[in-house]
Amino acid sequence: MLGIWSSMDPRQAETAQRAFAKLESADIIIRTDDQRIAEMAGKLGFRILPSPPRLGADIIARFQGAASANVADAMGRFHFMDPGIRSRSGFALCGPAVTVLCRPADNLMLHKALDVAQAGDVLVVNTVGCMTTAVFGDLMCRTAAAKKLGGIVVDGAIRDVEGIAALRFPAFSRAVTPGSCDKDGPGELNVPIACGGTVVMPGDVIVGDADGVTVVPRDHAEEVLHVLDELLERERKRALEIDQGMLIRNDVDDLLRRKGVIA
Repeated sequence: MLGIWSSMDPRQAETAQRAFAKLESADIIIRTDDQRIAEMAGKLGFRILPSPPRLGADIIARFQGAASANVADAMGRFHFMDPGIRSRSGFALCGPAVTVLCRPADNLMLHKALDVAQAGDVLVVNTVGCMTTAVFGDLMCRTAAAKKLGGIVVDGAIRDVEGIAALRFPAFSRAVTPGSCDKDGPGELNVPIACGGTVVMPGDVIVGDADGVTVVPRDHAEEVLHVLDELLERERKRALEIDQGMLIRNDVDDLLRRKGVIA
């Protein structure tokens, strides 16, 4: 390399050396960042993975206020959680998922999820079937509310539901219990999980209300919105028909005739 510099004009050589030093520095930074990510990732069963690229705020906003039932209908009546997952605070939620896999009776990774989650994110938690110890309560909820998170869904137990409701924080769970848990791990962040009997991937759009919780696969969000718009237009027209006196759908008898029920 010294031979290259010596063959240049001194000013050109100085400029080239500075540029090369910057490249070397950048390479060190890249290697350092890669190493940091690798260290954060941990190992299978005890790891923190990065969230996928966020969907546009305009896409999330279009799901805001949508009924979970309509969203499920727009996905072929699939991708909703079982009825054991119930609202505990009375507030609807909508936002991209940060997934959390907790060891039974442990919430260490849920605490870390509070740290890495961004405003609007919904924490979706699998506790591996544990119903006797709560992984989320009012103190953690104060942190979540202060960070302006979009809500939490726990396939497991939470507690302090009156305090959570007072904070006006959307919270859904399978159970409520006064028991608390440990903070030892292991666990995982931003991995595929099961919650309420359906698959949840990091970044999926979570829509929850009094009817339950629906999960919109991230990669199909725009497609689902298109179908949802069409569905809502059909419902609007049918509501207008009812208001105008057409109380029973015209196709009911046609369907029964094709099935041989009526002549």
